[in-house]
Amino acid sequence: MSSRRRETNIHDLLPAPRATQDLRIGCTMIQLSIASIAFVGVFLLQTVLCVWMEVINMRHLRRNADRIPNSLVGVIDPGRLASIASYTGDKSHLYLIRKIFMDAILLAMVVSGILPLMAGLPAGWESNYILGGILFFLTVGSIFFVVDLPFDYYQTFVLEEKYGFNRSDLKTWLLDHAKGILVSVVIMVALLVPVLWVIRTFPTYWWLAAFAIVSAAQLTILVLYPVLIAPFFNAFEPLQDEDLAGKTAALLERAGLKAGGVYRMDAAKRSSHSNAYFAGIGRTKRIVLFDTLLASHTHDEILAVLAHEIGHSKLGHVVRSYLYSQVVLLTGFFLTHALMNWDLLYRTFGFPASQSYVALFLVAVFLQRAAYLAGPFYSGISRRFERQADAFAAELQQTAEPLADALKKLASHNLQNLNPHPVYVWFNYPHPPIPERLSLLRKWSDTNVT
Repeated sequence: MSSRRRETNIHDLLPAPRATQDLRIGCTMIQLSIASIAFVGVFLLQTVLCVWMEVINMRHLRRNADRIPNSLVGVIDPGRLASIASYTGDKSHLYLIRKIFMDAILLAMVVSGILPLMAGLPAGWESNYILGGILFFLTVGSIFFVVDLPFDYYQTFVLEEKYGFNRSDLKTWLLDHAKGILVSVVIMVALLVPVLWVIRTFPTYWWLAAFAIVSAAQLTILVLYPVLIAPFFNAFEPLQDEDLAGKTAALLERAGLKAGGVYRMDAAKRSSHSNAYFAGIGRTKRIVLFDTLLASHTHDEILAVLAHEIGHSKLGHVVRSYLYSQVVLLTGFFLTHALMNWDLLYRTFGFPASQSYVALFLVAVFLQRAAYLAGPFYSGISRRFERQADAFAAELQQTAEPLADALKKLASHNLQNLNPHPVYVWFNYPHPPIPERLSLLRKWSDTNVT
């Protein structure tokens, strides 16, 4: 009997057709799992970080519940400090409940298969790509608006009312929301129509065109906000106090700043919180002072706050912030373009076919969560701008005392947390804590006042 050895054929080493198919299916399932884990992992990481920082911040506050910073001794008494701790705690608890609830709904929508249903209903969306995209975003936005409404009501009419800040009534609250919806829908549609059009028309370089469209829109909003959008919600009028108006004009002239004016805003109609802000660029540039600030501060303190806002303009903070945001925007559109044609992105979340507006939504959610990790960078830049504006105000007035007095009043009046956790500040604070700002102003005085 022959014992010839059977020759090995290369085809014998290959998997059978069914085995090859099973292998491909297995690889696809692994890819889908990795994509799902990456998305859910980043999503949950951001949620967990937010919750963890709120927890450590509240623990830090409780450990320092009876500690009044040296710079605020005599301004904040133990009773006021207790109110600050209580208000901070109530806000933190509301934020945590709101955050966890809204994140759970968003995650459920993304991973449960609800979004594909929304992207395909009602029938006919597919026949009109741009209309389908608009309806998709309107549907998602409407869901979150309705779900968040009870939280906003509670914050306004329960929490803020409890501490004496709320001055709004139900009619004003509802009207503000109606106006907000109108403005949001107009802006969203005005942006989505051209962006979705360029995606279909220029599939290779649409991200550059979309960036140009959105960047131009943001610049337009910056210009129009103080003269068109803000007056839609609040009433603005030039300062009626002739003495203060004369002092502000002299301060602006000394700073070499040409602005569209200094305006009083009717903030007291909604809240007793005090503040001021700088808005607009070019001919629409203006400084806005809350009527609550004008009622609770001396002229010198108001001028100091005004000098701080002037500093933001003179030091180019508005323009630089806009340019920073454009780098982020361009990067986001490029990454969206890179992922938009990735079939796995759609299959991972149950979409049967590629729809660019779906990719815009999914990538936006992912990048927004991932960008949170860069929070310390953006917050750090903002805090640096605030320190520079404080120093500018002290230089302009040749004294730091009025600004320090204004900050002390603002801290007490607005019940600001005087003992935030350093990590919480590092991640979330666009302004340095009040004790730090007072310390820096004191150092400025020690160095510059003889």
